[in-house]
Amino acid sequence: MESNEIYAPLRTSTDADLPENSEGDVTLSDAQKDPRTDIEVSERHVEANLASEGEDDIHCDADALHDVEEGGLAGEPAAIVGTKIAAAGKAPKAAPVWIDLLEPNASELRAIEARFGIEVPTREEMQEIELSSRLYDEEGALFMTVTILNRAATDDPEATAVTFILVKKTLITLRYADPIPFKTFTRRVKRSPGLASSSDAVLLGLLEQIVDRLADIMEISVADLEKISNAVFSKEGNGSDQDHHENLRRIGRAGNLASKAKDSLLNLNRMALFLNTQARFKKDTKARLKTLSRDIVSITEHANFVANKVTFLLDATLGMINLEQNNIIKIFSVAAAAFLPPTLIASIYGMNFQFMPELHWEYGYPLAIALMVLSAVGPLWYFKRKGWL
Repeated sequence: MESNEIYAPLRTSTDADLPENSEGDVTLSDAQKDPRTDIEVSERHVEANLASEGEDDIHCDADALHDVEEGGLAGEPAAIVGTKIAAAGKAPKAAPVWIDLLEPNASELRAIEARFGIEVPTREEMQEIELSSRLYDEEGALFMTVTILNRAATDDPEATAVTFILVKKTLITLRYADPIPFKTFTRRVKRSPGLASSSDAVLLGLLEQIVDRLADIMEISVADLEKISNAVFSKEGNGSDQDHHENLRRIGRAGNLASKAKDSLLNLNRMALFLNTQARFKKDTKARLKTLSRDIVSITEHANFVANKVTFLLDATLGMINLEQNNIIKIFSVAAAAFLPPTLIASIYGMNFQFMPELHWEYGYPLAIALMVLSAVGPLWYFKRKGWL
């Protein structure tokens, strides 16, 4: 299992940001310092890390820490938790904006359920296709399961289910595969921490990254189909069985990819509509959702075009194969028709009747040979003249 917790980016604190009541906050020992940054973290954060069996914060803004030191807190370690920077020895309560669970085991799922008071869907429940099992609100926590295209660049693309759980101010993603959009978005967050300013921002960022990836896949599919089209209708093609087999394989792969992409887009569109009905989102978030919905509709139309193109190329390839088979059958038919008269002549003179004058004639054999040759050449000339050959 691999999991990461991402906290909102750091910002310089003012007196107004400090907690009014620091009861419950504790001074931490040196053993509870983060060994990577030598910055104290809250006791709750330490306990959460121990409970999650190796989960670690993957974001630490060193520049913001430098700003804090210049602001008058230098010389005393500060506790960095969420968006707050507390005085030395104090740490406010905070929760990560994103917890990414990759292939968690049962004990780790129970720890998440106990930590947030939710019931995480099982892997079997994530595969259910009915809308009520994929998109629902349970005591204020939003559960959304969508199908995401994975391993699209391979010959065996797959559709994997990913669950997004929006609980309070934390986004939890549960997945049993590692699609490229998650890797890309994680790298972007490391470069631009502002992308993870809130759980809503992380959710929309992930969805936009997934849609961008699907758009790229559609572009690659169209380019590949253009190459297949040129190969199918090219005059220079030799039309060998190997070429046809390769074209059919590539067409089948493009069709499979387009089918899985359309399924993913359908799930994303349903999820966007579900999010639009939630009152918890602000105007700017809903504006991004509307833009996302328009992008999904646009890419879906493109996926439909790809599917139609696949159907056309499949029919065209099968038509080319039928034409070549018909040409082969035609050659055999013409050959049979051309050699029928010589066969008839040979059959006649092969009969063992007693009274056959030509058998005792001096030029009987050369004449029979000449008749057979002429009877074969004549039909071939006629077929050639008619354009049948």
